[in-house]
Amino acid sequence: MSVSSSRFFAKTFHKMKLEYDLGLSRIYELVINSNPCYAFLLDGNTLLQNKTVCAHVLGHCDFFKNNAAFRHTSRDMVERMASSAERIYHYELEHGRRRVEELLDAGLAIAEHVDPSEKGRNARRAAKERMYRQRLGQRAEPPRKVREPGPYDDLFALDGPLPEPDEESIPARVLNKDVVLFIIENSSALEEWERDILSMLREEMLYFWPQLETKIMNEGWATYWHLRIMREMDLSDEEALEFAKMHSGVVLPSRTSINPYHVGLAIWEDIERRWNEPTKEEQERYGRRPGEGREKMFEVREIETDVSFLRNYLTKDLIEKLDLYVYQKVGNDWRVVEKDWEKVRDELVASRINGGIPVLYVEDGDYRRNGELLIRHAFEGMELDLRHLEKTLPYFYRLWGRPVHLQTVVEGRDVTFSYDGKKVQRSFLKD
Repeated sequence: MSVSSSRFFAKTFHKMKLEYDLGLSRIYELVINSNPCYAFLLDGNTLLQNKTVCAHVLGHCDFFKNNAAFRHTSRDMVERMASSAERIYHYELEHGRRRVEELLDAGLAIAEHVDPSEKGRNARRAAKERMYRQRLGQRAEPPRKVREPGPYDDLFALDGPLPEPDEESIPARVLNKDVVLFIIENSSALEEWERDILSMLREEMLYFWPQLETKIMNEGWATYWHLRIMREMDLSDEEALEFAKMHSGVVLPSRTSINPYHVGLAIWEDIERRWNEPTKEEQERYGRRPGEGREKMFEVREIETDVSFLRNYLTKDLIEKLDLYVYQKVGNDWRVVEKDWEKVRDELVASRINGGIPVLYVEDGDYRRNGELLIRHAFEGMELDLRHLEKTLPYFYRLWGRPVHLQTVVEGRDVTFSYDGKKVQRSFLKD
C-alpha cells in the first residue's frame, strides 16, 4: 500500500529536480495521451536529443491509440484537468486553502484504489444516473434496455428465464473494489464540494490507469521505434556517438529493480526475431511463416497488457539473457533467493497485477452496526508495507468520518489494523 499525498509528490519533485540540476539524471520529455497527443520537450536538450525524443514520443502515441487498455480513456483530459484546476481554485477561495489541501492529501493517499474494469464502468454509469436523478428530484427509473435477439438464445433458454436485475443491488455488489467511489457515495463526513474534488481525483486516476497496466510494454515499444527511426537518419559520426550514449543510458539494466525500457525492448525484439525466423517445429506446430515478425508485434501491441505480455513472451532464454532473478532481504542482507526462470517470470507477472497496486475492497460500510468502515486486502502472498499502511489509515478516517479497519495477512496470520481518530491498533484474528 503506497501513501500518495501532495507532500509526497512535493518531495518526489524536489528529489528529481535536485538530481537533474546535479546532472545525476535526465528528464527528456513529457507526453500526454490526448487527441492529438501533446509532447513537451526540454529547451536545454540538444537538437539530436530532441530528435530522439520525437521518435520516442511517436512510439508512445501509436501505443496510446491502438492498445486496447486505452480504448475507454478520455482523449480530452487536458481540458478536463484545466477545468478541475479552476474548480479547485474556487473551492480554495470559498473554503480556504488549508481545508482543500488536507482533503487533497487524503484523496491522493487512497486514489489508486479504484476499479477500472467493465464492472467498475457499469457502476460509475449507475452512480451518475442516481446522482442526476437526485439532483433533478426524479424518482422514476430510466427505461431498461431491451436485449436484441441473438444466435445463442437457445443455449440461454436451457437454464430457464434469467432473473430480473435489481438495479439497487448491482452497485452495492460491484462497487466493493472501487473504494474511492464507495467513500464518495456513502461517507457521511463529506460535504458536496469535497465529493466533487474526490471525483476529480478519481477520474484522473482512471485516466492514468492504463499506463500503470502497460508500463513495460509501452516504454519498450517507444524505445524499439526510436531506435529504428534514428537508425534511418543520416547521422554524422559525432551524432551517432551521442545517440548511442543516450540510448544506452535509457536501456541500462538496474541491479535492484526492473528497467521497463530495457526489459520491454528485449521482449519486443525477441518477438520480432522469433516470428521472423520460426523454427521448423514452430512452422509445423503453430503454422508460423517466416517474415511475420512485425505483424505479430502489431497484434501483441493491440491486445496485451504487462501481465499477459510478460506471461506469454518472457521466455526462459530471455530471462537468462537478461540475468533476471528474485531477491529479498534475509536478516540484514539482500540476497538472490530464486533464479528458476518460471518462478522469476511468475514473480514479475505478480508484481504487475493491478498495476502493481495492492487490491483492497470494501467488505462492510456499516461494520459493527456503527457506521464503521471495514476494508479487506486481497492477500495473494505479498504483504502490505505496514509502515505505509499505518500512515494511510488516518486518511481513510478523514474521508469516512468513523473508525476504519483494514484486514490483511502478516507472517501467515490474519490481522486487523484499526484507526479510531487517535491511534492505529492491530489485533490478530483467532485461528
